[in-house]
Amino acid sequence: MTHSRSVLLAMDFQNGIVDRLSSPDVLAPAGRAVAAARTADVPVFFVRVAFRAGYPEVADTNQGFAAAKQHAGDTMVETGHGTQIHDSLTPQAGEPIITKRRISAFTGSDLDVLLRGAGVDTLILSGISTSGVVLSTLRQAADLDYRIFVLEDACADTDDTVHRVLMDAVFPRQATVTDTDSWISSLSA
Repeated sequence: MTHSRSVLLAMDFQNGIVDRLSSPDVLAPAGRAVAAARTADVPVFFVRVAFRAGYPEVADTNQGFAAAKQHAGDTMVETGHGTQIHDSLTPQAGEPIITKRRISAFTGSDLDVLLRGAGVDTLILSGISTSGVVLSTLRQAADLDYRIFVLEDACADTDDTVHRVLMDAVFPRQATVTDTDSWISSLSA
């Protein structure tokens, strides 16, 4: 695989989301992917969801985020502990942390501008949750003509059945689904 124009997106690996997983097994393969990307000079971009104090970005008509606005207190604000990247995947100097305001990594962020500025044509996706940020980002990335790989074991969802259906039946229509170790092996090919 040519990876000179690729970026690994580590999406929503933030404290408040990782803490909701019954088992954070996804952190080990995600960590291996980040380490391998760094070794192979594949840029790593971290994506998180966060809002300004008072949640001015959230409309009352947005069913999902309006509930967070009403009940989350300060847990989803930009400066809160819950929106910081989990310690197991600490960004290094120069690795961007993209703040998004919706489910997709593209919506309400400068991700596409950063990718196009870097001449990126291939995205390697990892993240929590498969049915949230991974699905939404994959769909939008496909519409933006990016080549897409999904690291199946570096993605997680609170619903294992939904995770499996997306990986087996939905994602392969627009992306190559692989596991972290296979992707790592491809970096030296």
